[in-house]
Amino acid sequence: MKRRRFLTVTMGALVLGGLLVAACDSADSPAEAQGVLADLPGITQNRDKALAAAQRFVILPAFNSDAVLDKETGLVWEKSPQTTSTRWSVARRTCTEKNVGGQKGWRLPSLEELASLVDPSIAPPGLALPPGHPFLAVQSAVYWSSTRVGEDPKGSWGVHFGLGGGATFINWAHSVQVWCVRGGMNTDQ
Repeated sequence: MKRRRFLTVTMGALVLGGLLVAACDSADSPAEAQGVLADLPGITQNRDKALAAAQRFVILPAFNSDAVLDKETGLVWEKSPQTTSTRWSVARRTCTEKNVGGQKGWRLPSLEELASLVDPSIAPPGLALPPGHPFLAVQSAVYWSSTRVGEDPKGSWGVHFGLGGGATFINWAHSVQVWCVRGGMNTDQ
């Protein structure tokens, strides 16, 4: 059982690495190339260099301070994701129906988007988020992504924030955490 789990986490990490490399090689859309967010004018993305958490994350007053802008990716995250676990179909619906700080337009993040929050320097079982991050209630657990495993009708990828941020396959019958995002381009939906 331990070997199977090790292989699953290892394979997930390899796939995640491949997705991140592929994403770095893909061409940006004209709006992304200029570093301008469509839904937050005046905020620019900074994908070229890593920022310290204090400079990277901005709590947004326009969302009643319940959302956080990641200036490296241009994504807006819930400041406090829900603390209860849920199945994948419910997670997708929860994000779609979510209202954070009076704002709609939330969705389940892709594997790449969720993994962008991971700080690989944090050793397990620590919470793999950058030191000084502003998020509340994030657990050292698996969070759903919208990224499906090929055409597999049984599950999706998740990111385990307690095991170094490794990607792992989760069967849709299981319940895990959900963290909604807004903005950016999500090709999985």
